Amino acid sequence: MKVYAFIDSQNLNLGTGKDLTKNGKLIYQGWKLDFKKFRRYLSDKFRVEKALIFIGYIKQNESLYKNLRSAGYELIFKPTVKDHAGKPKGNVDAELVLHAAAIEFSNYDKAVIVSGDGDFYCLHEYLEKNKKLLRIIIPNSKSESSLIKPFQKYKVFIEFEKNKLER
Repeated sequence: MKVYAFIDSQNLNLGTGKDLTKNGKLIYQGWKLDFKKFRRYLSDKFRVEKALIFIGYIKQNESLYKNLRSAGYELIFKPTVKDHAGKPKGNVDAELVLHAAAIEFSNYDKAVIVSGDGDFYCLHEYLEKNKKLLRIIIPNSKSESSLIKPFQKYKVFIEFEKNKLER
């Protein structure tokens, strides 16, 4: 059985690396994900053969891209634009859906989607209907979209694997 992982890098990075507060109270302590350990985790736990990471392209991040490739990821780039504050923005949702539902669809038997984003609801539904959804890996339960509720049996939270995956 061929298993591919489709990874929303922004959701994964923000979901593990950012402290979340609510009404001034810390509700989630961020941590640094070790991408090499995470790639091994995907292979060992879910038999992921190919891990595609969707990421906004910023020329200055070439060393990051090199490290991700050497850790075993295939990178799918999205051109970035600057937001109103001048910060680079590269929303990869459409690229991830296109690759999982069309470009790579016939190349794998099961998919692991790495994101807690509700924007992937239609993809989860499509993969489930086609018996290709293996797991939805969510960075942390505090930032999970309520739209993922119907896919309870597929969900895995990597916050509970922090001790194995932290840098």
